[in-house]
Amino acid sequence: MTTEKRVESPKPVWAQSKRDKDNAARIAAGLPPRRRRWPWIVLVLVVLAIVAGVVITSRQPAPEPVEQSVAEPVKQLNQAEITTIEPTTLAETVRVTGSLAPQRQTQLSSQVFARVVAVLARPGDAVSSGDVLVQLDTDSLQVQLNQATSTAEATRAQLALAKSQLARTRDLIERGVTASSGLEQAQSSADALRANLAALEAQVAAAEIDLQNATVRAPMDGVISERTVEPGQTVQQGTALLTLVDLSSVELQASSPIGASAQIRPGQTVAVTVEGLPGREFEGTVSRVNPVAASGTRTIPVYITLSNEDGALRGGMFATAHITVTEEPDALSVPATALREDAEGVYVLKVEDGEAVRQAIERGGAWNRGRVIEVVSGVEAGDVVVTVPLTELQPGDKVEMVEG
Repeated sequence: MTTEKRVESPKPVWAQSKRDKDNAARIAAGLPPRRRRWPWIVLVLVVLAIVAGVVITSRQPAPEPVEQSVAEPVKQLNQAEITTIEPTTLAETVRVTGSLAPQRQTQLSSQVFARVVAVLARPGDAVSSGDVLVQLDTDSLQVQLNQATSTAEATRAQLALAKSQLARTRDLIERGVTASSGLEQAQSSADALRANLAALEAQVAAAEIDLQNATVRAPMDGVISERTVEPGQTVQQGTALLTLVDLSSVELQASSPIGASAQIRPGQTVAVTVEGLPGREFEGTVSRVNPVAASGTRTIPVYITLSNEDGALRGGMFATAHITVTEEPDALSVPATALREDAEGVYVLKVEDGEAVRQAIERGGAWNRGRVIEVVSGVEAGDVVVTVPLTELQPGDKVEMVEG
């Protein structure tokens, strides 16, 4: 029994192409179907193209590397970080503090026992020398003056009579009309009246003074600082009426540490700043120095005179003063923060042609409590140096100036 192998076409006859039909016939005849060749041809072509590309690329010269230039960094400096060296006067100062007080002040008191009629000034009023400030009652004082004057006039008349009698007695004695014993009595009577008249004239002068003192006048130009009486009060001799101060000049009553006080001398110049007056500095002079420390403290009282022409200063203001005790004119100096030090010595960074240059210096003494250093050599007037400790800035670095 023979078994036929049936080959079924995967496609229906109506959908088969000519190539499918030929392959079907070949299979029916016992021959193998024809294979498609174009995919292999394409694959071979792709492989050949890749090989050709690799060969061409390997034969081309390698591109030269592009050199990239790296700019040297530039450090920026502002005006607050540099200073220009200029000759200046170096000064060592002693700091003292204290309060201001009027250099001249007076308390006006009553010189008589009387009633207050009028008070013509109040605290804060500016007055001139000779102005009437207080008027006391003069009625009783005038009566006392009149009584003293009358008594003196009567005694003066009695003295005139005694003198006349003394003259007649002398004349009679010289002519031998009367005894000489009457002369002594006449002389004694005249002398007693003369002494009594002198005492009465002194009483008249005192009464006149009391009458004048009933009008209290300003003894100087100034400002009233205190008023302690009112009209209608009866005051005793010595009762305080007004306080008058002269503010044309004031005195700073300061305290200095006892160690630093040894450097303070009268006549030294002083720069004074006052609380309540920011931005202003007043110039003063040491007028005197107390030789003994204040009781219970380690400070020496120092008195400084200040001019106060514009009247800005007031008594009781707190002030700080710097007394110049030593000076060095026309010196070159740098802030202490500008100094640097390495193995070669002390130096500063000088800005020159846009570069930070190491400049060795010879330092002098320290001034202003070590904040300023005198430079003996190494820098000149006009040199620009870095004055802040910028650790990232080193000699040789490029620098440029910026605003701010």
